[in-house]
This record gives sequence, structure tokens and C-alpha cells, in this order.
Amino acid sequence: MDSEEKISLTIRCPLSVIHYFMVYKRILLKLSGEVLMGEQNYGIDTNVAEAIGREIKAVHALGVEIAVVIGGGNIFRGVSKSAGNMDRASADYIGMLATVMNAVVLQDALEKLDVFTRVMSAIDIPQLAEPFIRRRAIRHLEKKRVVIFAAGTGNPFFTTDSAASLRALEIKADIILKGTKVDGIYSADPMLVPDATRFTQISYQEVLEKQLKVMDASSISLCMDNNLPIMVFNMREDGNIVRAVQGDLSIGTMVTVGGKTQTAK
Repeated sequence: MDSEEKISLTIRCPLSVIHYFMVYKRILLKLSGEVLMGEQNYGIDTNVAEAIGREIKAVHALGVEIAVVIGGGNIFRGVSKSAGNMDRASADYIGMLATVMNAVVLQDALEKLDVFTRVMSAIDIPQLAEPFIRRRAIRHLEKKRVVIFAAGTGNPFFTTDSAASLRALEIKADIILKGTKVDGIYSADPMLVPDATRFTQISYQEVLEKQLKVMDASSISLCMDNNLPIMVFNMREDGNIVRAVQGDLSIGTMVTVGGKTQTAK
């Protein structure tokens, strides 16, 4: 990390966090495809992709090994109205291809920032991406390359949330960081219910019981069974990925097996 990057990072992170030792060595960052839309209603804003790339670069510069799973909802979603009366499996495969498009966009943004990046796809598309091979993915991470996992699990009827949980366990990630539009998990949709309560800590079991729509039930159950923590935070605030990696619990909600439910004051 050069001196300019250190100054930039210092400005963007609170002093209470700067002196922390790195809490997580290897992370899986889960992004929705919608984050790439920016202020548009559809598609990809390359300026937003560049901004996300800078955030990832700041974390990468700290020596953290980073894998990314990105959705495809900005282009096509298998269960959306745009799928119409299509067969669900066919619609899901189209959604997987949308995630490949987003992965290549993010790869391009990162490599323009001089961050070595590999896209690994669950669907064989050799002209665009490497096939997903677990050991090769881990080796890329060990060589400090950012790895973007595309095409979900490669199977219909599974979301990219499930892909994030699966890939995180396969690469032995320390945590899943889920970047969203809001600063954590709420008792109800804060966009619709202004007085919804924000949780700072909660257990997997309560997420399932309350049917909180942070990730789908199968992905939450997979994390719970394997004791893999999830942190949900606001992706739109600069420096939040760095703060999450450094263990700043004030920026979102932590989901763990034995997490005692706590709400924000």
C-alpha cells in the first residue's frame, strides 16, 4: 500500500477502527446485482462498478483474501415479472448468465485499478471465465487474487445467496459480508415501515423464525449448520467493507449461531 492509499484509508475509517488488528483473513463478499444499477432502473452503471472496485481494493491492500459472489437482478431474475410464464429452470439459467455479465464488469473495474482478479463460473464459459474448481479458487486467494464466483451454484432453483454460503464454506472463508442498501437487518422492511427496529446482533434461528428477508432460508440454514457468521451492512457508505473486515460491529448486523438478540439504541 503506498502512502496516498494509507492516507485515504485513514480518512475513510474511524480512528477507533484503524488500530484494530485484522479480524478476518479471508472473506466472501455477497453483492446483489442491483448495486451495479446505481440510479438507473436497469442494467449496469460502470461508474458504480468502479466505486465498488475501489472499496474492494482498499480491503485487498490490507492483505485480506477476497472472494465475491454477485447477483444478476439488475439484468434478469428467474422469479421476476420479466420471466413471465417461462419454465423456472430456463429462467434461472438466464439469471445465471446475468451474474456472469456482472462478474466480468466487476473484474474489468478491478483490473483497471491494478487488482489481479479471476472470474470462476459454475457454468462452463471458457472464453469468459475459468471453471469453478475449489482447490484452484483457494490457490488464487492464496496468491492474493480477488476471485469472483459467477453463475450461482450452476443449478436452477438456488439463489446467489445459497451460492454465497456454499462457496464461502468451500473456500473456508471466515465470514460472509453481505452488502445491502440498508445498515443491517430490521424487524420489517425499513423502506416500508419507518419505525422498524434494527438488530445489531441476532441468531440464525431467530432470522428463520421471524422470516427476516436477509438471505433465503436454505442459505441461512447452511451457515447455521456450519457455524459461519454473516454480517449485513450498508454497501453504499464509503469504507464500510474495510470497517466490517476490521470488526466494527456498529455498521450493521452480525448473525451467528448463539447470537443474543440486540437492537440498536
